[in-house]
Amino acid sequence: MDAVATQPSVKVIGANGQISLGKQYAGRQVLVEEREPGVWLIRTASVIPDNERWLHQPQATADMQSALSWAIANPPADKNVDTLLESLNEPI
Repeated sequence: MDAVATQPSVKVIGANGQISLGKQYAGRQVLVEEREPGVWLIRTASVIPDNERWLHQPQATADMQSALSWAIANPPADKNVDTLLESLNEPI
């Protein structure tokens, strides 16, 4: 992604402490860092929920890639469906 240089713009902080960054950012999550008093760095961000963080770990990625490779090499087939269904109906 190339950086786009833009001219500084003047924004007014409203009585409720908010500024508008523009409609193109509506609904986006941002990180706001106060570098020093009166100096802020605002960056758009994607947040990963805690309960989904494990999906982004190397082992989960490797497991998922392995499962996808297996699924590609073993496409679904209708053979032996009747045998499978009968075995599911048998008492244990």
